Amino acid sequence: MKIVCYECGKEQKDGNFVYRCSCGGLLEVIHDFTGLDAEKLKRLFAQRLSERMSVYASGVWSYKELIHPELAESDIVTKYEGNTGLYRSEQIRSALGIRELWLKAQSENPSGSFKDNGMTVAISHGRALGFERFTCTSTGNTSSSLAMYAALAEKEAIALVPRKQISLNKVLQTLAYGAKVIGFDGTYDDGIRFYERYGRELGVYICNSINPFRIEGQKSIVYEMAQSLNWELPDWIVIPGGALSNVTALGKGLQDMLELGFIRRMPKVAVVQAEGASPFHMMMSQGKRNLEPVERPSTIASAMNIGNPPSWSKARDFLSRTGGETCSVTDEEIMEAKALVDRSGIGCEPASAATVAGVWKLIAEKKIGAEESVACILTGNLLKDTDVLREYLLKDGRAQMLAADLTVESLERLIRGS
Repeated sequence: MKIVCYECGKEQKDGNFVYRCSCGGLLEVIHDFTGLDAEKLKRLFAQRLSERMSVYASGVWSYKELIHPELAESDIVTKYEGNTGLYRSEQIRSALGIRELWLKAQSENPSGSFKDNGMTVAISHGRALGFERFTCTSTGNTSSSLAMYAALAEKEAIALVPRKQISLNKVLQTLAYGAKVIGFDGTYDDGIRFYERYGRELGVYICNSINPFRIEGQKSIVYEMAQSLNWELPDWIVIPGGALSNVTALGKGLQDMLELGFIRRMPKVAVVQAEGASPFHMMMSQGKRNLEPVERPSTIASAMNIGNPPSWSKARDFLSRTGGETCSVTDEEIMEAKALVDRSGIGCEPASAATVAGVWKLIAEKKIGAEESVACILTGNLLKDTDVLREYLLKDGRAQMLAADLTVESLERLIRGS
């Protein structure tokens, strides 16, 4: 295993762990998979599904050979993350008008979001390096995941959180796990720039998606999906786009599986952004090579409220190479899709629902065919943002708590609607 710059290819030497190359490029982990036998690994991964108490009970570390084979088991910090549900919903499939639909509920992770898949690897790697302080800048999901794993490892967690356009639920969750939360005036992007400049000086281990080991952990989402479907992936995988670490990670995982022979073909990937925070979609739809940041991103989907996604160049190259697509959806479209996902019995936070809204749009634009199969990644739990949920449900009487005397007659009137 080696760490190289994605832009210039320069290998980073052992010693001081850094997050960017001297050229400014992001780093990535390159594995030597020589000698790995896909069929043997499939059998091994299948056996690990029966694990309960070892590190291999994790839906991330069950694929350790493909994620961080050199890490000692004693350094692994796990809460048996992953192992999330892959669901069918006839209600949603019919509403979208496509042949087959799957929903991968990363919302079922221990801290309630997909961040756990990457965070377990980042925290474990930082622990192996001897770090005592772990940090991130976050709109909420990253910080709550960081705080949970740092608490498990008995390490200190520090989270930089913008004061505006974040979910209080996520901040409270971060505080509950014992993290030091520091609110600041600015955006997620400002926090990332600060840590890239001063993180080393502060002696902290950064757990944002600029950390290449976060990406390695997030690859497991697509490994798990492929294994659940007997290594036959759908035609499309649709994901929400904020920092764009997910498309980077899933792209890397898909490439690994294709090269090793786990899968026979590369599915297409679609990235959905919120209209008020869609610099990546604007770049891709206009055929540009460089991203122009959105200075003041604004969307009801707080997890996507990012104007300068760090992983944009990796995401651009993967989608361009594999024929992927992008689109943007309005906050109204996101909330209508969320209502559909919630009523299906699965549930999700607003950013997750952008995937379903995006499928609607991509079908209307004839980029996804009605005869194709689609898997949507639902990234965050229904209760991650109750302020938005309360506003949406109670507005215009979409839902309400009914009142009645506790008598048969009173309840019968409400139940029968008489």
